[in-house]
Amino acid sequence: MDTMMSAQMSGEHGKMKEYHYTGPVQHKFSPYAFNGGTVLAVAGEDFAIVASDTRLSEGYSIHCRDSPKCYTLTDKTVIGCSGFHGDCLTLTKIIDARLKMYKHSNNKTMTSGAIAAMLSTILYGRRFFPYYVYNIIGGLDEDGRGAVYSFDPVGSYQRDTYKAGGSASAMLQPLLDNQIGFKNMENVQHVPLTLEKAVQLVKDVFISAAERDVYTGDALKLCIVTKDGIKEETVPLRRD
Repeated sequence: MDTMMSAQMSGEHGKMKEYHYTGPVQHKFSPYAFNGGTVLAVAGEDFAIVASDTRLSEGYSIHCRDSPKCYTLTDKTVIGCSGFHGDCLTLTKIIDARLKMYKHSNNKTMTSGAIAAMLSTILYGRRFFPYYVYNIIGGLDEDGRGAVYSFDPVGSYQRDTYKAGGSASAMLQPLLDNQIGFKNMENVQHVPLTLEKAVQLVKDVFISAAERDVYTGDALKLCIVTKDGIKEETVPLRRD
Protein backbone atom coordinates (compact mmCIF):
# COMPACT_ATOMS: atom_id res chain seq x y z
CA MET A 1 0.00 0.00 0.00
CA ASP A 2 1.34 3.45 -0.88
CA THR A 3 2.50 5.34 2.25
CA MET A 4 1.39 8.65 0.77
CA MET A 5 -2.24 7.57 0.39
CA SER A 6 -4.51 10.21 1.86
CA ALA A 7 -7.08 7.69 3.11
CA GLN A 8 -7.20 4.20 4.55
CA MET A 9 -9.90 1.78 5.53
CA SER A 10 -10.90 1.97 9.19
CA GLY A 11 -13.81 0.98 11.41
CA GLU A 12 -16.02 -2.09 11.29
CA HIS A 13 -18.12 -0.82 8.37
CA GLY A 14 -15.16 0.09 6.22
CA LYS A 15 -15.66 3.84 6.47
CA MET A 16 -13.00 6.01 4.92
CA LYS A 17 -10.88 7.96 7.44
CA GLU A 18 -8.94 10.82 5.89
CA TYR A 19 -5.39 11.77 6.83
CA HIS A 20 -3.89 15.05 5.69
CA TYR A 21 -0.12 15.23 5.34
CA THR A 22 1.06 18.65 6.56
CA GLY A 23 4.79 18.07 6.37
CA PRO A 24 7.39 17.37 9.06
CA VAL A 25 6.78 18.69 12.57
CA GLN A 26 9.75 19.79 14.64
CA HIS A 27 9.69 19.53 18.42
CA LYS A 28 12.49 21.38 20.16
CA PHE A 29 13.58 22.42 23.62
CA SER A 30 14.82 25.93 24.39
CA PRO A 31 16.94 26.60 27.49
CA TYR A 32 15.69 30.19 27.52
CA ALA A 33 12.39 31.87 28.29
CA PHE A 34 11.44 35.52 28.27
CA ASN A 35 9.88 36.53 31.57
CA GLY A 36 9.28 40.17 30.70
CA GLY A 37 9.81 43.13 32.95
CA THR A 38 11.46 46.50 32.58
CA VAL A 39 14.43 48.05 34.40
CA LEU A 40 15.61 51.65 34.39
CA ALA A 41 18.46 53.61 35.98
CA VAL A 42 19.11 57.34 36.27
CA ALA A 43 22.23 59.04 37.62
CA GLY A 44 22.33 62.51 39.15
CA GLU A 45 25.01 64.70 40.64
CA ASP A 46 25.09 62.86 43.97
CA PHE A 47 22.50 60.11 43.60
CA ALA A 48 21.40 57.21 41.43
CA ILE A 49 18.02 55.54 40.99
CA VAL A 50 17.46 51.96 39.86
CA ALA A 51 13.83 50.99 39.27
CA SER A 52 11.89 48.01 37.95
CA ASP A 53 8.38 46.68 37.78
CA THR A 54 7.40 43.58 39.78
CA ARG A 55 5.54 41.48 37.20
CA LEU A 56 6.99 38.05 36.33
CA SER A 57 5.26 36.63 33.28
CA GLU A 58 5.65 34.28 30.35
CA GLY A 59 3.58 34.76 27.24
CA TYR A 60 0.15 35.81 28.47
CA SER A 61 0.51 34.10 31.85
CA ILE A 62 1.48 36.00 34.99
CA HIS A 63 3.57 33.79 37.29
CA CYS A 64 4.09 36.33 40.07
CA ARG A 65 3.00 39.90 40.78
CA ASP A 66 5.66 40.60 43.42
CA SER A 67 9.00 39.83 41.79
CA PRO A 68 11.18 42.98 41.66
CA LYS A 69 14.17 42.96 39.32
CA CYS A 70 16.36 45.25 41.45
CA TYR A 71 19.04 43.54 43.54
CA THR A 72 21.09 45.37 46.16
CA LEU A 73 24.79 44.49 45.83
CA THR A 74 26.47 46.93 48.25
CA ASP A 75 25.39 50.01 50.21
CA LYS A 76 26.26 52.10 47.11
CA THR A 77 25.41 49.81 44.20
CA VAL A 78 22.19 48.27 42.86
CA ILE A 79 21.74 46.12 39.76
CA GLY A 80 18.61 45.77 37.65
CA CYS A 81 18.19 42.53 35.67
CA SER A 82 15.46 41.62 33.19
CA GLY A 83 15.05 38.80 30.71
CA PHE A 84 15.11 35.12 31.70
CA HIS A 85 14.39 34.99 35.43
CA GLY A 86 16.42 31.82 36.01
CA ASP A 87 19.53 33.45 34.56
CA CYS A 88 18.85 36.62 36.58
CA LEU A 89 18.88 34.62 39.82
CA THR A 90 22.00 32.65 38.84
CA LEU A 91 23.90 35.75 37.77
CA THR A 92 23.08 37.75 40.91
CA LYS A 93 24.15 34.82 43.11
CA ILE A 94 27.50 34.64 41.27
CA ILE A 95 28.02 38.41 41.66
CA ASP A 96 27.15 38.22 45.37
CA ALA A 97 29.68 35.41 45.89
CA ARG A 98 32.39 37.36 44.03
CA LEU A 99 31.70 40.44 46.18
CA LYS A 100 32.10 38.41 49.38
CA MET A 101 35.36 36.91 48.11
CA TYR A 102 36.66 40.40 47.29
CA LYS A 103 35.63 41.71 50.72
CA HIS A 104 37.44 38.87 52.52
CA SER A 105 40.57 39.20 50.37
CA ASN A 106 40.89 43.00 50.38
CA ASN A 107 39.00 44.04 53.51
CA LYS A 108 37.02 46.64 51.55
CA THR A 109 33.88 46.82 49.43
CA MET A 110 34.06 46.77 45.66
CA THR A 111 33.17 50.06 43.97
CA SER A 112 30.42 50.45 41.39
CA GLY A 113 32.93 50.79 38.55
CA ALA A 114 34.80 47.68 39.66
CA ILE A 115 31.54 45.71 39.88
CA ALA A 116 30.69 46.80 36.32
CA ALA A 117 34.10 45.62 35.04
CA MET A 118 33.71 42.32 36.91
CA LEU A 119 30.23 41.75 35.50
CA SER A 120 31.57 42.36 32.01
CA THR A 121 34.11 39.54 32.39
CA ILE A 122 31.46 37.20 33.87
CA LEU A 123 29.15 37.79 30.91
CA TYR A 124 31.95 37.51 28.34
CA GLY A 125 33.02 34.21 29.88
CA ARG A 126 29.62 32.82 28.94
CA ARG A 127 29.50 34.35 25.47
CA PHE A 128 28.96 30.98 23.71
CA PHE A 129 25.98 30.14 25.95
CA PRO A 130 25.13 33.60 27.27
CA TYR A 131 22.99 34.58 30.19
CA TYR A 132 19.74 35.87 28.69
CA VAL A 133 19.82 38.94 30.92
CA TYR A 134 19.93 42.68 30.28
CA ASN A 135 21.78 44.32 33.15
CA ILE A 136 21.90 47.91 34.34
CA ILE A 137 24.05 48.91 37.33
CA GLY A 138 23.32 52.10 39.24
CA GLY A 139 25.25 53.56 42.14
CA LEU A 140 27.84 56.08 43.29
CA ASP A 141 31.39 56.18 41.96
CA GLU A 142 34.59 56.81 43.95
CA ASP A 143 33.90 60.57 43.95
CA GLY A 144 30.33 60.20 45.21
CA ARG A 145 28.79 61.04 41.83
CA GLY A 146 25.90 59.08 40.36
CA ALA A 147 26.88 56.43 37.81
CA VAL A 148 24.91 54.13 35.53
CA TYR A 149 26.46 51.23 33.59
CA SER A 150 24.50 49.40 30.89
CA PHE A 151 25.37 45.99 29.43
CA ASP A 152 24.46 43.71 26.59
CA PRO A 153 24.16 39.94 27.27
CA VAL A 154 27.77 39.17 26.25
CA GLY A 155 29.60 41.78 28.31
CA SER A 156 29.92 45.00 26.30
CA TYR A 157 29.20 47.92 28.61
CA GLN A 158 29.40 51.68 28.90
CA ARG A 159 28.74 54.39 31.45
CA ASP A 160 25.56 56.39 30.91
CA THR A 161 23.54 59.05 32.65
CA TYR A 162 20.28 57.15 32.15
CA LYS A 163 19.29 53.85 30.58
CA ALA A 164 16.21 51.67 30.15
CA GLY A 165 16.18 47.93 29.46
CA GLY A 166 13.68 45.13 29.15
CA SER A 167 10.34 44.73 27.42
CA ALA A 168 9.28 48.42 27.55
CA SER A 169 12.72 49.94 26.89
CA ALA A 170 11.75 51.10 23.40
CA MET A 171 9.04 53.26 24.98
CA LEU A 172 11.03 54.54 27.95
CA GLN A 173 14.33 55.41 26.29
CA PRO A 174 12.99 58.12 23.92
CA LEU A 175 11.15 59.78 26.80
CA LEU A 176 14.33 59.80 28.89
CA ASP A 177 16.26 61.18 25.91
CA ASN A 178 13.84 64.08 25.80
CA GLN A 179 13.36 64.80 29.50
CA ILE A 180 16.91 64.16 30.78
CA GLY A 181 19.11 64.26 27.69
CA PHE A 182 17.20 67.22 26.16
CA LYS A 183 17.40 65.60 22.71
CA ASN A 184 15.50 67.42 19.93
CA MET A 185 14.88 70.38 22.25
CA GLU A 186 16.33 73.62 20.94
CA ASN A 187 16.73 76.81 22.98
CA VAL A 188 15.95 75.00 26.22
CA GLN A 189 17.93 75.81 29.34
CA HIS A 190 19.48 72.65 30.75
CA VAL A 191 18.50 72.53 34.42
CA PRO A 192 20.46 70.11 36.67
CA LEU A 193 18.45 66.99 37.50
CA THR A 194 17.33 66.97 41.13
CA LEU A 195 16.48 63.86 43.09
CA GLU A 196 12.83 64.87 43.47
CA LYS A 197 12.42 65.47 39.73
CA ALA A 198 14.18 62.19 38.86
CA VAL A 199 11.94 60.16 41.20
CA GLN A 200 8.79 61.73 39.78
CA LEU A 201 10.00 61.20 36.22
CA VAL A 202 10.72 57.51 36.84
CA LYS A 203 7.23 57.05 38.29
CA ASP A 204 5.64 58.82 35.32
CA VAL A 205 7.47 56.80 32.65
CA PHE A 206 6.61 53.48 34.31
CA ILE A 207 2.95 54.45 34.65
CA SER A 208 2.97 55.23 30.91
CA ALA A 209 4.75 51.96 30.05
CA ALA A 210 2.25 49.90 32.05
CA GLU A 211 -0.54 51.28 29.84
CA ARG A 212 1.10 49.94 26.67
CA ASP A 213 3.19 46.89 27.62
CA VAL A 214 1.51 43.74 28.94
CA TYR A 215 4.79 42.52 30.45
CA THR A 216 5.17 45.61 32.67
CA GLY A 217 2.84 46.21 35.57
CA ASP A 218 1.57 45.42 39.09
CA ALA A 219 4.01 47.63 41.01
CA LEU A 220 7.12 49.77 40.65
CA LYS A 221 10.09 49.35 42.98
CA LEU A 222 12.59 52.21 43.25
CA CYS A 223 16.03 51.91 44.87
CA ILE A 224 17.39 55.40 45.56
CA VAL A 225 21.15 55.40 46.21
CA THR A 226 22.71 58.36 48.08
CA LYS A 227 25.70 58.85 50.36
CA ASP A 228 23.39 57.92 53.26
CA GLY A 229 22.63 54.49 51.83
CA ILE A 230 19.83 52.92 49.79
CA LYS A 231 16.20 53.88 50.24
CA GLU A 232 13.47 51.71 48.71
CA GLU A 233 10.03 52.84 47.60
CA THR A 234 7.10 50.95 46.03
CA VAL A 235 4.40 52.47 43.84
CA PRO A 236 1.31 50.57 42.52
CA LEU A 237 0.91 50.13 38.75
CA ARG A 238 -1.77 48.56 36.56
CA ARG A 239 -2.61 44.98 37.53
CA ASP A 240 -4.32 43.96 34.30
